[in-house]
Amino acid sequence: MPTHRPLITTRFDAASTADDVVAGLDLGGVRAVVTGGSSGIGLETARSLARAGGDVVLAVRDTGAGHRAAEDIARSTGRGGVRVAALDLADRAAVARFVQDWAGPLHLLVNNAGVITPGPARTAEGWELQFATNHLGHFALSLGLRDALAAGARERGGARIVSVSSTAHMRSPVVFDDLHFERRAYDPQEAYAQSKTANALFAVEATRRWAGDGIVANAVNPGGVATGLQRHFTQRQKDYLAEAEAAGVFTYKTAGQGAATTLVAATASELARTGGHYLDDCREAHTVPNDAELFGNSHGVKEWALDPATARQLWTVSLDLVGGEIGGAA
Repeated sequence: MPTHRPLITTRFDAASTADDVVAGLDLGGVRAVVTGGSSGIGLETARSLARAGGDVVLAVRDTGAGHRAAEDIARSTGRGGVRVAALDLADRAAVARFVQDWAGPLHLLVNNAGVITPGPARTAEGWELQFATNHLGHFALSLGLRDALAAGARERGGARIVSVSSTAHMRSPVVFDDLHFERRAYDPQEAYAQSKTANALFAVEATRRWAGDGIVANAVNPGGVATGLQRHFTQRQKDYLAEAEAAGVFTYKTAGQGAATTLVAATASELARTGGHYLDDCREAHTVPNDAELFGNSHGVKEWALDPATARQLWTVSLDLVGGEIGGAA
């Protein structure tokens, strides 16, 4: 599904940091939620938003780590007031509580949090944990906050959602006939890949449904960043990562560089009115065929991650799983 229009570019690149992106911006009055904002890319995203004057809420599973992160942001930026709220994306009741407790408009939702498991793990519903956390939890959260985002869009002329995906999306489409690995052999890398493809597809359909209300969503690939996500890797996963790095699939970035593309999607004027894109190294990625090898195409996005029909199907399936219990419009 190659695009025939010029790809969206910005003045930033792979070496840019999140602070570079927000330099000179005044985000005063911008209310932002960053999931997984207590460490890694999420922490640097929140730090840069706060540095530019944003009103930031860290939505985290471990509120103790969240408060330590908020204190760190205050020390490094001189801006206090970063708030912390409990959110376990794998727990539907916890997502519903977060939504219920939210009051007022929201201008920016950064769906950053994610998990990688070394082996099979399931939620209370029996859902595969990576898909449930990385996609379904963020889907339910976004759905629940949709009215707040619409209010934010009316207030400031637009609202944005940033969906953090990954190069890993190239390893697997969304496998609708076995989302939760109930019949196929469990492969944690394929499970993670499926969830990251879902993150990109969410941005496509959310924009189609909500752009009329001033809400746009874009997916971003932060690139290779060493974060806490890797702490549970199996040896096979570590070996694959080392092989990919040696082959030039990616070069490790700092967390600040990894957060730069998120900040581009969140603040750049080039993305203010357009969504459903997949960004890499601070610009829109080129589309590659579904049979393209990861090695040699790591800065592209596969067709299956941007396909509108697949995005609609995923939305319908996701709504069947989590809808009905979360506030907001579908």
